[in-house]
Amino acid sequence: MSQQHASAELTLGTTGVARRGVDAAESRVANRVWWDADADDYHAEHGDFLGAADFVWCPEGVREEDARLLGDVTGLRVLEIGCGSAPCARWLRREGAEPVGLDISAGMLRHARAAGAATGIDVPLVQASADQLPFAAGSFDAACSAFGAVPFVADVAEVFREVRRVLRPDAPWVFAVNHPMRWIFPDDPGPAGLTVTHSYFDRTPYVEVDGTGRATYVEHHRTLGDYVRALVGAGFLVEDVVEPEWPAGHERNWGQWSPLRGKLFPGTAIFRTRTP
Repeated sequence: MSQQHASAELTLGTTGVARRGVDAAESRVANRVWWDADADDYHAEHGDFLGAADFVWCPEGVREEDARLLGDVTGLRVLEIGCGSAPCARWLRREGAEPVGLDISAGMLRHARAAGAATGIDVPLVQASADQLPFAAGSFDAACSAFGAVPFVADVAEVFREVRRVLRPDAPWVFAVNHPMRWIFPDDPGPAGLTVTHSYFDRTPYVEVDGTGRATYVEHHRTLGDYVRALVGAGFLVEDVVEPEWPAGHERNWGQWSPLRGKLFPGTAIFRTRTP
């Protein structure tokens, strides 16, 4: 168990780890209660790095201001999926977009509302799961997710089908996830995190459980090929897969991300796709 999340684990009664299958409903419940319980500690630890109105794609520090993976967002209606406290959505608003932030966690959206009030940058916020988007077809000109929702939903193909449904033609869908090869290593930023202990091809979810066996946290593994097949199957055109290198002078650890590991292998994969 992680000392970084001890408060959430104590609140939820987490007692151990189980490697077992988890369906869509159990994944939704587990991650809603987890992010509600961890929201305060998460923002206390990472809030300064993420900013109140900044679009940071990943722990390597890639910013949309520099990368422009979404292109020109002026006047576009943009859906941010798994928005957390919504700093990306507020940055998009400042850039002239019309963003909507979506997250499954009321705790995260509470931080989003507080940050909106503090910055004076108001964006609409919706509580829902990424595989059950409560929007009409063709509602958005673009969609994005910076480490939100995608790894925590049981059926990633359903997520992509839902995103495809709500996007208009020629709309970008760009999302960042932990790089699939990280699954083979222990979740450790130090030397222990350099030794392979798991099969890359084992898709069994990582599940934390309480004393009754109820899931309190769920994360799903997909290979690079799994992501590409699901995207193509949903009707997206895959334009690029960005694997950010660890930047010189960046000494911050973030969970399993660290300068030690980042200099040897990628920690993030950013998929840049588009509707036809």
